[in-house]
Amino acid sequence: MFRLNLKIALRNLCKNKGYTFINIAGLSIGMASCILIFIFIRYQLSFDQQFINKDRIYRVVSYWKYADKEEFQSGVPRPLAAAMRNDFGMLEEVAALERSSGIIKVKDQSGKVRLKTAEDVYYVEPGFFKIFDYPWLEGNPQQALVQPNTVALSQKMASRFFGDWHKAVGQTFQYRDKILKVTGVFADIPENNSNPIHIVIAYAGYENKDMKAWYTVSSSSEVYILLKKGVDIADLEGTKNAFLKKYYTEKQSNVKEDHFFQPLAELHKDANYGNFSGKIIESSQLKGLTAIGVFLLLTACVNFINLSAAQAISRSKEIGVRKVMGGTRKQLMVQFLTETLTITILSSLIACVLTEAALPSMIALFRENISFSMVDHPVIFVFMIGLVLLVSLVAGFYPAMVMSGFNPILAIKNKVNLSNSGGVVLRKVLVVMQFTLTIVLMTGTFIIMKQMKYMREKPLGFNPSAIAMVEVPGDSLSRLKYGLLKKRIWKETGVRFASLCSSGPSSIDVDDYNFSYNGKKPRFHVGSKYADADYFKTFDLKIIAGKSFSQNDSLQEYMVNETFLKKLNIVRPEDAIGQKVTLGGSSAQLSIVGVVKDFNNTNLREAISPILFHKNSREATVIAVKMNTQNIPATMKSIESIWNSIYPDHVYGATFMEEKINKYYESERVMGTLFKAFALVIVFISFIGLFGLISFVATQRTKEMAIRKVLGASTLELVNMLNFSFMALVLLANLIAWPIAYVLIDKWLSGYAYRIELNSWPFLIVTSISMVATLLTVSFRSFSAARTNPADALKDE
Repeated sequence: MFRLNLKIALRNLCKNKGYTFINIAGLSIGMASCILIFIFIRYQLSFDQQFINKDRIYRVVSYWKYADKEEFQSGVPRPLAAAMRNDFGMLEEVAALERSSGIIKVKDQSGKVRLKTAEDVYYVEPGFFKIFDYPWLEGNPQQALVQPNTVALSQKMASRFFGDWHKAVGQTFQYRDKILKVTGVFADIPENNSNPIHIVIAYAGYENKDMKAWYTVSSSSEVYILLKKGVDIADLEGTKNAFLKKYYTEKQSNVKEDHFFQPLAELHKDANYGNFSGKIIESSQLKGLTAIGVFLLLTACVNFINLSAAQAISRSKEIGVRKVMGGTRKQLMVQFLTETLTITILSSLIACVLTEAALPSMIALFRENISFSMVDHPVIFVFMIGLVLLVSLVAGFYPAMVMSGFNPILAIKNKVNLSNSGGVVLRKVLVVMQFTLTIVLMTGTFIIMKQMKYMREKPLGFNPSAIAMVEVPGDSLSRLKYGLLKKRIWKETGVRFASLCSSGPSSIDVDDYNFSYNGKKPRFHVGSKYADADYFKTFDLKIIAGKSFSQNDSLQEYMVNETFLKKLNIVRPEDAIGQKVTLGGSSAQLSIVGVVKDFNNTNLREAISPILFHKNSREATVIAVKMNTQNIPATMKSIESIWNSIYPDHVYGATFMEEKINKYYESERVMGTLFKAFALVIVFISFIGLFGLISFVATQRTKEMAIRKVLGASTLELVNMLNFSFMALVLLANLIAWPIAYVLIDKWLSGYAYRIELNSWPFLIVTSISMVATLLTVSFRSFSAARTNPADALKDE
């Protein structure tokens, strides 16, 4: 029976090649888009899920609640790990993780440096490998990192350093001014991991491990905990509250300090805190992609339902004969669902080809190692089976139910009227729903593009153009040569300014400190940046009161931004000049010598924070070099040559300030590209469906138009007659889409402290585009039908 149904299904599909093509094109493109979205979401949800105790692992994060804002920080005070180990009895393990970086030198047997490289390293406590069960290839994870100056390497890093990872244990190499002994090798960390550790050093050798400052937080200091079995994270709240009272003794009236326990699965999805890998995709973005996939699939299914329901009349005689010959409604439904299943399977096969073709572009867009392998990821195969069955049911059930319910006598006489059964009304509802989804996505894409353009063009309060951020080594001997480096670089003809600093004006690498102002402790923290006297000229920062730092390096001074003064309720910037500030746990009171006009110190999602500049070039991590734009490549080569001549034992590294800023908006770049691509897909699916529907309606009304033409109707009047109903449906879809799009877009824009104003123009533009596109689509087919010779249409009457 199935073979017979399949043979009839294939025969009917070949008989109606045009409509079959439209259905398969719409479904295959829609399904390919859904598959691409699914494999991407599957990959993103796989982050940090390879650990046995993943459901009991949490990261401790910091949080501050002020009267007018919140602050989030993945880092914690350095004494927190030891204190939690002592005070929280419900924890199986507590481990600190400290990120650092520096030059590594690997020497051969003769003592000659064989490899010199700059690498990130991580100081870890022994308990870290009890929390995270990384596979170890050599060494004992519980003992390998107990002693100071011991180190474990990933398999890849061990092979790079020593040629063969089997020979790594027992070897030594130099990190900064320390000689480290390799005591273990662990398997390479997969890419879907928030902690990309390849070099781990015993925490016992970390120079700041005994630091007791509870009010100093660095983003490089993290702590992980492992709950005991049977313990719920909510059980820690009472202990945590007592913990906060015990260690945070300096109470401030309008700021609340807190620590939260972040589930391991959220590290990759929470942009408030971030992670060491820098790979973040917010849950809202995953939900948005899921919604887009559903929209695309619904649009393709609506096409199928509309065309199948419209074609039902042309198959009424076939259905009538089948019923007269004894066919039951159930048998007819199985036949029509088999046809739908056949189309869906063909569409899914084409969708697989389209997915493979689009995958390289998607990998390049996301910069992730996304795989379509059903062998490595069987869940993709399960998803595709479910997708085929779901589409077959959603797209085929209603047409099958309608056609199998025809009265056999009326069907044989070809007098079936779908309007009596509500078929025409449903078809119109589906068209409106389809175009509502299309217009919402088109409008969202238009607004995202405008917001991205706004972010690219908005003045930041400083000039990042043609500024190279050249890294400088931080050891004591290297610091003595900072002045020489700056002097020689500045002499280059292509260099305008140079400044030794800790970071550029816009940077996430900022330490937050508590402070006192004229002996009083304000109710907020301040971000601190180290800079020298030429910093403000280099970045073109505007000084609105006082003066810049003096050229005397031994004289310590502060400068602040406008937001710092606003937080202190200081109206006139001049009133801050000469006032004393004590930063963090320091006892030194330094004077404010100048006030800088506000600038965006992070990305445009966040409001400007209070910033304090500390004149101290010895704490610099980079030298910012402002260059002439005429010959930047040659200037960069000269800078590198100078750098290498001064620091021959170190590794040169540089990035451009504009590149750093662009990285802030990587998620917007990705989502913008996705929205554009999927908006084009959904528009294509919607309008080929509309073309198919108008083609069928025009065919069904050929005799009616011929009679009207004989009675004197013009071609234009006939075109208008066919066009009006479709134009009205698309206009109605626009009116429904407007409030939906407005609510969704306004919610998305609310995540930006600096955003475009949402007005009616984007909605009017999208409406105009959709109406013009609809007019062209339906007019092309209706004009062709209206020009048909009446004699050809009525010759059989």
